[in-house]
Amino acid sequence: MSLTAHDIVLRPVISEKSMDEAQRAKYTFAVHDDANKIQIAAAIEELFKVQVLSVNVLTTKSKEKRGGTRRSRIAGHSTPWRKAIVTLAPGQKIEFFEAI
Repeated sequence: MSLTAHDIVLRPVISEKSMDEAQRAKYTFAVHDDANKIQIAAAIEELFKVQVLSVNVLTTKSKEKRGGTRRSRIAGHSTPWRKAIVTLAPGQKIEFFEAI
């Protein structure tokens, strides 16, 4: 299966921790489940025209969720997803994160 850069990088992860890491040139993205580190680095370089030093990938586990109230009988699980923390070369940044 051939993945394009837009297929690999699904969306940026916007959280307090990821915004704090963006100050240190570490950016967090949700990525495709089948993409490896080399593909992720190439996709980030192609999309944002930056130089990637390293990529750390982790898969979040699904968690049990209960609907509505504390004693609700409706139970389910959140969807597991994969995220990549991308470290850029010194002096480089992604403008998308700077605007937030």
